[in-house]
Amino acid sequence: MSAQPPLRQPESPALPQLMEAREAYARGEWDAALRTMESAGEESPLSLEDLEILARSKWWLGDVQGSMALSEEVFRGLVARAQFQAAAKAALTLSLQWGVRGNIAVSSAWLNRARRLLDRLPESPEHGYLLYLEGNDAIYLEGDADSAFAASLQLTAMNRRQKAPELESFALMLSGLAAVRRGQAARGFEDLDQALLPVMAGKVPAEWGGDIYCSVIHLCYELADYSRMRWWTDALAAWCASLSTSFMYSGIVRVHELQLISAEGGWKQAEAELAHLGERLRNAQAWIAADCFNELGDIRRRQGNRSGAAAAYAMARGLGVDAQPGSALLVADAGKDEEALTDLRAALADRGRLGRAWLLLPLVELLAPRDADSAEVFCSELEGTAAYYGTAGLIAWAHHARGALLMAQGRWLQSLPEFEAAALGYRSQHLRYELARIHERLSSVRAALGEAGASDAERATAAAIRTQLGAAPFSLPNVDDALGGLTAREMEVLGCVLSGSSNRQIAQTLTISEKTASRHLANIFTKIGVNSRTAAAAWARHHGIAEHHRT
Repeated sequence: MSAQPPLRQPESPALPQLMEAREAYARGEWDAALRTMESAGEESPLSLEDLEILARSKWWLGDVQGSMALSEEVFRGLVARAQFQAAAKAALTLSLQWGVRGNIAVSSAWLNRARRLLDRLPESPEHGYLLYLEGNDAIYLEGDADSAFAASLQLTAMNRRQKAPELESFALMLSGLAAVRRGQAARGFEDLDQALLPVMAGKVPAEWGGDIYCSVIHLCYELADYSRMRWWTDALAAWCASLSTSFMYSGIVRVHELQLISAEGGWKQAEAELAHLGERLRNAQAWIAADCFNELGDIRRRQGNRSGAAAAYAMARGLGVDAQPGSALLVADAGKDEEALTDLRAALADRGRLGRAWLLLPLVELLAPRDADSAEVFCSELEGTAAYYGTAGLIAWAHHARGALLMAQGRWLQSLPEFEAAALGYRSQHLRYELARIHERLSSVRAALGEAGASDAERATAAAIRTQLGAAPFSLPNVDDALGGLTAREMEVLGCVLSGSSNRQIAQTLTISEKTASRHLANIFTKIGVNSRTAAAAWARHHGIAEHHRT
């Protein structure tokens, strides 16, 4: 935390209390500092320096609204004193805090105030804080990785002149974020890991250090990189614990921990905390509170609690998050697939490349049985995004989507390695619900290929995971009616195969040439993804195709 300005010593009856409050603050005893400083303020007006101590104590204790109100008062006092550099720092911190609360308009207003003050001053570390916030806005509001990277270069050069450790951290953050957004995830995370070092060493003010942690954790979540998210969340938890048990970022840590607990299947524990935590954080950090309610909605939807899920998603939307794809999947669970598809397509228009990735797998699964061409477009986009960022979670989604599309087309054999690759990815990320869904898919594929024993084993595995999670039965898209895209004639040929007819017998039965019968059979094998008459017959039996006997 940055050093405090010199304290004024007012002659007043409150002086002993002021001294006691200042000493408590210096020891990190925020609650004692707050109580004593407020008591002193009742005796006589507090100086700007003491108001700053009071504001900071409130912030450490999680009273973000109270803290920010006092910080605004301090800002006005600093401007009145013509202490413009200190006023700019106060405005920059307020910009950050309003951004964390999710109010971008007010955050931008404070950023502009800081910019106007700094424009008249010689270069200082505060100019680096301004550059950092501008670079963040370029990344998160405009998707402009180039501007963020340019800001990182400016910060690196500025740090050589100013010798301010936090500027090094800011530069590495922006260069890392820019690299990840450019598809250079490995290099980007190297920079992001390095950005953490000055924070861990206590060389970055706490508000800004907490923002660095949270920005990277949110990025990991966006990338479906749960392994890296676990590491960063553990690091944030340790950092918070070293500062204060009441540290305001402790609530944010817990949200991220609950997201991971939910992913691993600890739904009972996560559900018990998320609603309460969301209510506690909604006025301080709206965006993280929205994440609480969105996660709560996902848990309840997967449990089959539709009304509870709808209420949670509504809370998330009220805090400015679209609650997709969960909200649309809830609609689909009610049998309203077309409405769900409309909602997902509408959400696509408002999201960047990473945000779209979260919607593409549900779109493919809903579309594949009815519109394979449209499903192919979304599946290809997801595969491209997964290849671009290269994280295990995105790659698993892409394999899942491709497998679902192949399955809907009746290309069972081709779908098998896709689902197995998805299962491997989900297992590596400890995503148990997604893994159960894949086992359910694999059960259908194995049955279609005539592997009854393997099919039963896959279904038993899916059921065991569902039972452990407390999940409702899966509602997979109906692929049985798709019949692999077979023509009427091909279904007749398959019916003949099912009755045990040879190619010559098929030709005689359907009054076609033996060569034509052979060609039809080759097309059937390709469409349904088999390579033998026995497997084709098993597929036909699974799909209820009637035997076609010779007359």
